[in-house]
Amino acid sequence: MDKILADHRKQLGNFEIIDWVDENELANLRKKIDVDVPVDLHWTWEYGSEVEELRALYEKGKQGQWNAAQDVDWSAPVSKDEWVLNPEASMMANVCKLMGKDEATQKAAAFDELAFTVSQLLHGEQAALQLCGQLTNVCDKMDQKFYAASQVADEARHVEVFARFLSEKMGTIYPIGGTLKILLDELLQAEGMQKKTLGMQCLFEGMAVGIMDMMRQECRNPLFSDILYRVQGDESRHAAFGVLTMRRVVAEAEPEQMAEMEDWAFGLLEALNANQQLDMLKLFGPKYDIDPEVITQMFTALPNFAELNSLIYTHTVVPNLRNLGLLTERTEQSWRDKGMISDSHIAFSRSLSLA
Repeated sequence: MDKILADHRKQLGNFEIIDWVDENELANLRKKIDVDVPVDLHWTWEYGSEVEELRALYEKGKQGQWNAAQDVDWSAPVSKDEWVLNPEASMMANVCKLMGKDEATQKAAAFDELAFTVSQLLHGEQAALQLCGQLTNVCDKMDQKFYAASQVADEARHVEVFARFLSEKMGTIYPIGGTLKILLDELLQAEGMQKKTLGMQCLFEGMAVGIMDMMRQECRNPLFSDILYRVQGDESRHAAFGVLTMRRVVAEAEPEQMAEMEDWAFGLLEALNANQQLDMLKLFGPKYDIDPEVITQMFTALPNFAELNSLIYTHTVVPNLRNLGLLTERTEQSWRDKGMISDSHIAFSRSLSLA
């Protein structure tokens, strides 16, 4: 299987990273806002419910709607002078601390890191908004169309709430990272319901659930905590839709189709993992006198690198893929080699997959 962004890869110590060296190439990639995504459209004349669990999830989604403008207390402050997340949760703050920089600089670095991370989540939410619009066309069951349509409203709300939080409370929306742009474009261009559901709902929505849950556990700011809680509740339903839909797909798949889906899922997340926050480190490196490659090499060489790095994968994505039969002994070692599964989390994720 060919690696995604093979031309942008290089060895850094014992770890292969994806690095965007040419700033003009990156700028041109961000300017590419028109993406050719031909999608089949399926009519269905069955208007009753055919998939009971999906109809139940749709009903649950209707009951869980919230208004980003009215239900969130936008008067609550967010200050650069306070820790929005616990300092231990910020890589940039920890690097600055190790370099002997004062607490004010550590707080500023953590604030910048959070703004960058939420910006990437925002761009991902826009991709999900557009992809769910595609699913309303490509799905062949009315229950799937209903749920995909309800998720369009969810994703619009997520774009709204993150964009407002970044603009009004953090002051900046950072551009999309190059690797993330390529991966999201691939999902939007993927053919058929199968890959779109697997890629966005199971992989990227699952990653979002893990990232938001970890941020919420470390959050000290009531406004941001409330936003995360609300968005995470929606995202959990979205990931559930992906799993419920993919269960029907894998039940009918031939072995070679299963292997193709398994490899595709690993390839997408391996590329995401290979960037190792280099986009962010390069952006803020000059401001904080940080050498991005030195920091990346130090982190990937840590004895407990896999334990730290694998948290966002083993939170939701790994258990779901195991449950679907899309992470097997055939590929598990590849996940482990890239630090995406660790011994400390493997038993836990396996127990979840059997639940």
